[in-house]
Amino acid sequence: MSWAGWADMAAAYIPMPVATVTEAKELPSLTYRLDLTKGRIVGMVDKLEAVNQAMHKALKTPRFKCLIYDGQYGSEGEAAVISDASQEYKETVLEGFIKDTFRPDTRILSVYDFKCEFKEDGAHVFFRADTIFGKTEVGEVI
Repeated sequence: MSWAGWADMAAAYIPMPVATVTEAKELPSLTYRLDLTKGRIVGMVDKLEAVNQAMHKALKTPRFKCLIYDGQYGSEGEAAVISDASQEYKETVLEGFIKDTFRPDTRILSVYDFKCEFKEDGAHVFFRADTIFGKTEVGEVI
């Protein structure tokens, strides 16, 4: 078949009954349970527990440093914490960086009530989040 023939086939009308068209649905959140202290997969998690795990993982993953993720995944919080800026500045930008970390995840509806404490091992951040599966509280060291 010539290229012109292929072009004609590609331009052909393919009927699709309207009744078969469905709305996009949220993907299931079922995923592997990660034991990050032992570096193992230990079962499965779903719904709110899966979202909690995803939030912790995204906060711990530095954005733009892991080539397997696109530029939307991960957090820039670590860069703020190790900077030479004042503690007040770090507290201010951390909230924005954390909110930005979760922006691509459609399961997370809002993030609020931020608290931050600076200690020797990093910034201890605490916040609340509303998800499609309910409310949760998160604490993480950045």
